[in-house]
Amino acid sequence: MDRPTYEPLAEIEVDAVRPEAQGFTLTGQGPDHTEYQLDLRFEMPLDPRTRAVLGELLSHSDLIISRRAAGGVMRALRQRRNRAPQR
Repeated sequence: MDRPTYEPLAEIEVDAVRPEAQGFTLTGQGPDHTEYQLDLRFEMPLDPRTRAVLGELLSHSDLIISRRAAGGVMRALRQRRNRAPQR
């Protein structure tokens, strides 16, 4: 089975990491000088040490945001339809 193709939309160098109640807000600038923000939320509480370590790791990261290539959804639906039993 072919893996879906993804197209990168933005490559962002993280400039700041702000702790929030359920996670972090990361902000940064892309090569097009546009400001980006990513809210990262966890469904579980983070103890102070884990929060500090995650914040430090995230502050030294880059983000690549991608999406499935145009036509990828239609191709996947067509493949699924072709695998379905014929009546």
